[in-house]
Amino acid sequence: MTRLPTMVDSSSAEFQAAAAAMTTKLEEIAGEQAKAVTGGGPKAIDRHHSRGKQTARERIELLLDRESPFLELCALAGWGSDFAVGGSIVAGIGVVNDVECLIIANDPTVRGGASNPWSMRKTQRLHAIVEQNRLPLITLVESGGADLPTQKDVFIPGGAMFRNMTRLSRAGVPTISIVFGNSTAGGAYLPGMSDHVVMIEEQSKVFLAGPPLVKAATGEESDDESLGGASMHARQSGLADYYALDEQDAIRIGRRIVARLGWKKQSQPDTANPLPPRYDPEELIGIVPEDLKSPFDPREVIARIVDDSDFDEFKPLYGSSLVTGWAQLHGFRIGILANARGVLFSAEAQKAAQFIQLANRSDTPLLFLHNTTGYMVGKEYEQGGIIKHGSMMINAVSNSTVPHISLLMGASYGAGHYGMCGRAYDPRFLFSWPSARSSVMGPQQLAEVVYTVSKASAQAQNKPFDEDGAQAVRLAIEQQIEAESMPLVLSGMVYDDGIIDPRDTRAVLGLALSAIHTAPVEGTDAFGVFRM
Repeated sequence: MTRLPTMVDSSSAEFQAAAAAMTTKLEEIAGEQAKAVTGGGPKAIDRHHSRGKQTARERIELLLDRESPFLELCALAGWGSDFAVGGSIVAGIGVVNDVECLIIANDPTVRGGASNPWSMRKTQRLHAIVEQNRLPLITLVESGGADLPTQKDVFIPGGAMFRNMTRLSRAGVPTISIVFGNSTAGGAYLPGMSDHVVMIEEQSKVFLAGPPLVKAATGEESDDESLGGASMHARQSGLADYYALDEQDAIRIGRRIVARLGWKKQSQPDTANPLPPRYDPEELIGIVPEDLKSPFDPREVIARIVDDSDFDEFKPLYGSSLVTGWAQLHGFRIGILANARGVLFSAEAQKAAQFIQLANRSDTPLLFLHNTTGYMVGKEYEQGGIIKHGSMMINAVSNSTVPHISLLMGASYGAGHYGMCGRAYDPRFLFSWPSARSSVMGPQQLAEVVYTVSKASAQAQNKPFDEDGAQAVRLAIEQQIEAESMPLVLSGMVYDDGIIDPRDTRAVLGLALSAIHTAPVEGTDAFGVFRM
C-alpha cells in the first residue's frame, strides 16, 4: 500500500484564511442555489399546491428510492440572465427501483414550465450525459411549450431535444415520460417520442395546439379533455400507455416501469467495501489558497478523496508539475492527473500522454484535477518543443475513450484547460469548486497583453499614447475577465455540471463514477499522430 502523507495543519493561519475565503464563496453560491430551489417563488408554489399538484422537486423525491442520494446537475443554469436560476428545469441522477436514472422535471412554477434558451442548453447537456452513460431517462412533463417571446433562441436549436429522444431509443436507452399537466406544442413531442408514457386522469393535457389556437386556425370548437386529455389518449389516440388516477399513482407506475426494464450496470466496483480516506475530508475547505498564485499540493486533495488515501504515483520524479497515479474511489479504479505547480512543461505533457495511453490499455477512467495557468511560454521552451508536446497531450485527451471526469479546483487557463480535459473535450462530468477560475489566461496577464499591444501600436504609428487612459482600460479589462472567469458565470452558462462544496467531492465523484459504469468502460489504442 502507498498511503499518502499529509502536511496540512488546520490550525495554521494559512489554512484558516483559505477556509474563511472558501466559506464566504460557499455562502454566496448557497444563496443562488436557494433561488433555484424556490423556482417561480413562494406565491407561484402556493398557487401550484392549491391546484392539488406537487412541485418538480416533490415529484422527484417521491420517484426516488427512499434515503437514496440525488446528484443534481446544472442547478445554476441561466444564472445572470433574465430567466430564473435553474433554467425552469430540475434535473439530476438518482436511484429508482435500484436503477440509476437521469431525471428531468419541468418546473411549472416558472412561466408554466415553458422552455427558454437556458432550458434548451441545459436539456441538451443532460441528454449528452444520458447518451454517454446509458442512463434510463425519466422526464416529468408539465410544460406550456416554448417561451414565445424568446422563440428565436428556442425554436431552431430546440429540435435537437426531440432528435435526441429518438436516438436514445434507437440506442436501446429507455425513455419514460410521466405527464403531470399541460404538454403543449413542441412539448407534446416529449411523450410522443418516449418509449413509455404515463398520463393522469383529468390532469394530463397533451396536444399540438390548445382549444383557442385550434379555433383560431380551423374554426373548430373543442375542449381540453376531448382534444388532448388523458382519457382520450388512453382510449382513442393510443399515446398514453398507462392511465394514472393521480400524481402519486403516476409515480408508482413510473417506478414499476423502471423495475420491469431489466436494466443492469455494465460493471461494478472493483472493491465491494472500500475504506474511507485516512484524512478528514472536512479539511478540503482550507487547502486551496484564496490567491490562486499561491501553489498548493494536489496530493492533499487526493489523500482526502481516494479510498484509504492509497495512491500509486506514476513518474513522481519526472515532470513534477503534474501529479499522475492510480487509486480507487468508492471501490472504482481510477487514474488521476493533477496540476501541482500550475505551469505545464514539455515533460509534464509527455508524461500525461503516456499515462493516458496506459489508462486506455487497462480500461481505467481518468480524473483531471485542474489548477493550471497553461503551457509554458518563452524562447527556451518554444525551442524545446512545447507546442508539439502540448499537442501530444491534447491529442491523447481528445482520442482517449475511457470516461473522463474533470474537477476545476483553482485556475484552468489557456490550452492547459484543454489538455486537462475541459468542457470542449467531452468529459463525462465536469464540476467546479467555488475557488475555480477559467479563461483564456489570467485576468492580469490578459489585461497586460492588451495594454502592451495598444502601446506598441501607438508607437509604431508615431501617435501619442494616453498612459492614464490605457491604465484605466487595463483595469477595466482585468475586472471584466476576473468576473467572467468566476464559477457562477461559467455554471450559469452550463460550462460545468455544478459547483460543489469541496467537502462533498468524494461523494459527488463516487456518484459520477457509479453512473459512468452503467455503460461499458473501454479504452482504445488508436490515437492521432504524436509529434515526437
